Order: sequence, then C-alpha cells, then structure tokens
Amino acid sequence: MRIGIIGAGHIGATLARQFARIGHEVVISNSRGPQTLQALVQNLGGGVRAVTPAEAVAFGEVVVVSVPYGRYRELPAEGFDGKVVIDTCNYYPERDGHDPDLDSGATTSSEKIRDQLGGADVVKAFNAIHWENIRDRGRPKGDPERLAIPISGGDEDAKAVVAGLIRDIGFDPLDAGYLGRGGSKHQPGTRLYGAELNAEEASALLHTHAG
Repeated sequence: MRIGIIGAGHIGATLARQFARIGHEVVISNSRGPQTLQALVQNLGGGVRAVTPAEAVAFGEVVVVSVPYGRYRELPAEGFDGKVVIDTCNYYPERDGHDPDLDSGATTSSEKIRDQLGGADVVKAFNAIHWENIRDRGRPKGDPERLAIPISGGDEDAKAVVAGLIRDIGFDPLDAGYLGRGGSKHQPGTRLYGAELNAEEASALLHTHAG
C-alpha cells in the first residue's frame, strides 16, 4: 500500500518507520520542505522518501495527518478524494490557541479537519497512544499485553483499512464509533487517552465511558 504522511514529529515519523517495516511504500513530509528531512529518512530506513505535503497526498492511498491541530488549515486544500485519511491530531488549547467550537463541545477536531479536507474519509487513530508505545509495544496477535488503539470514523471501509494497519504493526483496533461522537471518547481529557490497555480492558472502559 502507498502511504503518505504529513508531519514528521514523533507520531508521524514513528508510523513511517512501522509502516515501512511491514512492507508498505511510505513518503513523509513537513512544512519546511523535503531537504530538511534527509537525516530523518536515512534513519527511518525502509525506503521512506521525503516529499512535499502535496506530493504526500498525491502519492498515498492512505494519508496520515499528524500536525499540530492549530495548523490544520495549512494542509493541502485538495487531492484527498478517494483517500483514506488517518487523523492523529489532538487539540491542546495551550499550544494551539483556543477554538470556541471545540471548547463548547459543538464539534471535534477531527470533524473540523474532515471539513477542511473537503469531506474526506477521515479516521481518527493513533491520537490516544504515546508515540513510544507505537515504537516499542507492538505484540503478536493473542498476546495479553497487546495494546488496543481506539479508532473512530464515519466510513466503515476506511475504518477497516486503518484497523488492518493497526493489527499489522502489532496492536488491536478498538472501534469507538463515528468520527464526532466516537472521537470524543478518545481525545485528551478522556479515560481512554493515554491508557495502556489491552482490547478487553479498553472495550470495557469505552462502554462505561463517562468522559
């Protein structure tokens, strides 16, 4: 599968390494240009290439958006039709500035990103797990210490693609529901956010979720 990643921070770079490790074609981008990523891609290995954000969108069948939420309006404005978009972003007011729509609970960061991308098939995932765990904690299927990763989205086919990627790098996907209502269950401030739980434990927590 071809995977384009926008954002070369801890989450974006770690996902690039993991997806390349299991045989996917991966490109990675940031806001400063491919020339600033040469040392990173050499370190990542697996044939990962550095490109521009627009090139990452054009390349990927799956596009990972892993930028600070406060900069989501800088994402490429087009090219997302027919793509599965993985949103790893979280809203942190102290970093991103206050967003009245999010502060009031009127919508979620993922829904605003979806709208920015022209209604792409957005799946929220990898936002509730520490990047070090993505790097270090992958386990074989059936291992009781295999961690769960909550996902949410409106398109079942898109969620199935993301769930498959999660399984392939050594984790269990946990379907939290639709993008808005589901995403609100694993955003910062919830009990699932940052929780290191297996699928059974995480599912129990999800279904007794009280924020």
